[in-house]
Amino acid sequence: MIFIAVRFTVRPEYSDRWLTLVDDFTRATRAEPGNLFYDWSRDVDDPDRFVLLEAFADAEAGAAHVGSDHFRAGLEAMAGAIATTPEIINVDLPDRRGWDAMAELTPRA
Repeated sequence: MIFIAVRFTVRPEYSDRWLTLVDDFTRATRAEPGNLFYDWSRDVDDPDRFVLLEAFADAEAGAAHVGSDHFRAGLEAMAGAIATTPEIINVDLPDRRGWDAMAELTPRA
């Protein structure tokens, strides 16, 4: 599994419409055969910061994502809205296929 975390700081005038701006890109990426998840979150302390957690089944699926038309279109749409260059963590986690259940916490009955 290729796991990627990206932190985006957007220009304040785009903060409230960021998720709409990236919606087509998000939907297209989630529809890719090798995509395991593609989830956006907004920072609770900085309304101009968004975090993207994404994973792909393997390096080939990641390469197909980066080579897609919607990837190029998504970057083009984001370029005018970001305030800084995004920060990224990209790691290969062999033998993983997604999320595990957290052992330390379960819902109360």
